Amino acid sequence: MAVNNIQFTKIEIKIAKYLFKHYKDKLNARQLARILKINHAHANKLCKLLINKNLVVKEEIGNSVYFSYDYKNKLALNFIEYMLSLEEFPKWLTVLLHNLKKFKEYINMGLVFGSSTKTKDFNDIDILLIYNKNKSKEIKKIKDEIRKSRLMEKPIRYIDITEKDILLNKEDKIFYSIMSDNLIFHNPKKYVEIVRKCHK
Repeated sequence: MAVNNIQFTKIEIKIAKYLFKHYKDKLNARQLARILKINHAHANKLCKLLINKNLVVKEEIGNSVYFSYDYKNKLALNFIEYMLSLEEFPKWLTVLLHNLKKFKEYINMGLVFGSSTKTKDFNDIDILLIYNKNKSKEIKKIKDEIRKSRLMEKPIRYIDITEKDILLNKEDKIFYSIMSDNLIFHNPKKYVEIVRKCHK
């Protein structure tokens, strides 16, 4: 796959990211069209283009064709890691994003999930922090600093776990919804690695 002659449209990238993040799902073109609010025939055509670009694989079950991300292709994984590193946060989370940078030195990965990533009329901010237990003291100190600064009007709810906890909870529905619908503020490379392990 020579990168210099392959181009991607915004909607192709959107499909690729959606399929990658929804690692437990096999989706057909009709389902993707409904989720991404595009025409069914167009979704089908785009999935075929993504197969040709070695990002997506298809599986035929009976008369139906299902699409999923190609988790075995190293170039496809590098591509998605790069795309996830470019994800933009909504403007209303700019102050939060600035504060979350304080965690970077101590965590393996960080995500924002829940309603705050979709609408500015949210009740609270949900954050997943993955780190080793020996960093707990530093993490608590940063959380206290953020809380005391009162820069965020809405409360922040943290979920603190280790990487091992992720793999133990990979079948959990709530955990899957966190892992499949989020914005990554730290270490997309680790996110890709974890999703790949959860997909197996």
